[in-house]
Amino acid sequence: GALRVDRGLAERLPLSRSRVQGLIEDGRVEMDGAVVERASAGVAAGAVVVVRVPPKRASTLTPEAIPLDVLWEDARCLVIDKPAGLVVHPAPGHLTGTLVHALLHLRPEVSGVGGERKAGLVHRLDKDTSGCLLVAKDDAAHAALSAQFAERAVKKLYRAWTWGHLGARSGVVDAAIGRSLRDRQRMSTRTRRGRSAVTRWRVIESYDVAEELEIDLETGRTHQIRVHLSEAGHPVIGDARYGGGPARARGFHGPQEARARRVAGAAPRQALHARALTFDPPGGGARVEVVSPLPADLERLRTVLAGEA
Repeated sequence: GALRVDRGLAERLPLSRSRVQGLIEDGRVEMDGAVVERASAGVAAGAVVVVRVPPKRASTLTPEAIPLDVLWEDARCLVIDKPAGLVVHPAPGHLTGTLVHALLHLRPEVSGVGGERKAGLVHRLDKDTSGCLLVAKDDAAHAALSAQFAERAVKKLYRAWTWGHLGARSGVVDAAIGRSLRDRQRMSTRTRRGRSAVTRWRVIESYDVAEELEIDLETGRTHQIRVHLSEAGHPVIGDARYGGGPARARGFHGPQEARARRVAGAAPRQALHARALTFDPPGGGARVEVVSPLPADLERLRTVLAGEA
């Protein structure tokens, strides 16, 4: 088949495919003098395609001095250590105090990179997940890193603490994820239009009522780890939305129930941490692995699980 116009432009320009699709929606792409209506339109050999990229608008968001730890940085990108409890992107209900506001203060040059509200962010983490987040400092770096995520060339390792025992040392969950048919706030594998999602897990440590898992995320769907583990019957400790809240302790009996209640009480949030990110720096050079140390709240949970607190 013919090359799609969005893919062709994304391969040739320092723009991500989603950015190209947005420009097409805004009527800013022409082929042989006619406005391109659809991102899926084919490009004939020799066609002249013109893209009118609007001048970079300064972000209308106000930088905020929210402290952030930088784990790694070069001239083109940086990896920050996202604290739990911080929303990544501004949205209704979170118009201030987000990670984007913090980034605009930390590195003003990320303003407008990847789009007005992106501030260079290439991916996201849930509000209550901590750990490694990759940020581009210019549009070309943003496009290059976005492409690595799309091609699954970025290795993403997480630590998760989950209720019960999965019954094997390792395994793979391969089940598409989309919006739940029953509750728009939740994601589910029971959905009409799911996107492929693959979660590889292995047990790092087994406790009487729970396990610590290392998770290798092949894809990065919204709530992917939380949904896959919950639907396997082993929700993330502290994740009330997907069945891992304090009520889960009632699923244990006898002395284990008391243990489970103690563990539930020690979980201040969902016990999920983006521990390591491995990628190719857009400026060139050797592949980089960046590791985020375990935050204090999860260290404490680990101590309680081990029966030492």
